[in-house]
Amino acid sequence: MLRRASSTIRPLINRISSLSTRSLGRLPNTQSPIVSKPHFFNSVTGDSNELELIPAFRLIDGTGLPLDGAELPELDEAFARKLLSPDLYRLLPNLDNILYNVQRQGKISFYMTAYGEEATIIGSAAALADDDEVLGQYREMGVLLWRGFGLDNVMAQCLGNHEDTSSKGRQMPVHFGSPQHHFHTISSPLATQIPQAAGVAYALRRSPERSNSVAACFFGEGAASEGDFHAGLLLASTIPSPVVFIARNNGFAISTPSSEQYHGDGIASRGPGYGIDTIRVDGNDVLAVLAAVREARTRCVEQGRAVLVECMSYRVGHHSTSDDSFAYRARSEVEDRKRIDNPLARFRLFMESRGWWDAQAEEELKTRHRADVLKAFKRAETQSRWELGELFTDIYAGEEPWNIKEQRKELGRLLKKYGEDWEPWRRELKRYKNEGKDLIKE
Repeated sequence: MLRRASSTIRPLINRISSLSTRSLGRLPNTQSPIVSKPHFFNSVTGDSNELELIPAFRLIDGTGLPLDGAELPELDEAFARKLLSPDLYRLLPNLDNILYNVQRQGKISFYMTAYGEEATIIGSAAALADDDEVLGQYREMGVLLWRGFGLDNVMAQCLGNHEDTSSKGRQMPVHFGSPQHHFHTISSPLATQIPQAAGVAYALRRSPERSNSVAACFFGEGAASEGDFHAGLLLASTIPSPVVFIARNNGFAISTPSSEQYHGDGIASRGPGYGIDTIRVDGNDVLAVLAAVREARTRCVEQGRAVLVECMSYRVGHHSTSDDSFAYRARSEVEDRKRIDNPLARFRLFMESRGWWDAQAEEELKTRHRADVLKAFKRAETQSRWELGELFTDIYAGEEPWNIKEQRKELGRLLKKYGEDWEPWRRELKRYKNEGKDLIKE
């Protein structure tokens, strides 16, 4: 069992209580002891003798060895190997390498990597039940891979071909969605998923057949600067609703370092303000993330309330293919973090220390990963896109409104006029099923 993380409020109350006499009592309708002298508190600048700073939960160190007194989660060789299996932990960097380069070749329009955050993503995925509802941000493809989404589906979404079940090719790459895997479609605007997750979790709470399910909401520390973050935590804490908020604090909101995003002590310091159980965890320690999110999920189910988990990591890659992070941070800083605190290397060393892994297995896995990813990409590249008419479907339920009908007719008219004569259109239409003839016939 996971050791209970120290509360960030109770030590404060105890220390304040020591400053007052018992006869002063507590403020009505609160837990606040009354004191006769002003006492300001701040988790960043507070005196360590008066205030306990937020602890960070870790189980294995950078060399893969358990810390003194660490209680590892239940873990056998088979489960540990799954964390490193071809579809999971070690697959992510190989998949990121190839799709990042594919974008640079102009074959897909956009991509975002998970470099440096693999432990946070896979550790969380392993801790959740397969039917827990997941609302992600951008880098949670590993959750889908854990649930069996598969490489062909990943490639179909990124290329937008007719096998793309996420959005029929109408979303940007890495904006996944899968009702089958209980993964809600990713939306580009920051933090919109946070209040939505509170609502999803409330719906689960009201559904007897889903009483053992929770919502899991992933977001970055930059998204936590949005108003939707506060709306979501307020909603989840007062309804209440069983949602695990998982903050990936990777140090950067695109180009803005966390030191310029907030003056408080990270995201974890905000949880107690909403009465939410909170834990901060070393996001590069996959076992600590696994244990922390497991316990957070247990609390959600048992108490029917939200829990906040802050995973501290470092974004090794650029924010996206639209970003050059070396314009705002030194290349040496990134290389140092990759060498000193690599989540993949840390868990590999843990596996090796138990005789569950070796260099030969590592090399074979990398070779197999690359072959599998390239095979899936080459196959997806040959597939056509959905029919062009699908551009207008799945927007409204019931009778189609007049404006959508007019837009479809207008596009059909333009295709009849220019589709055969203008080379850019002629070339582009060949990439669609029926080459746009579904619209031209109308």
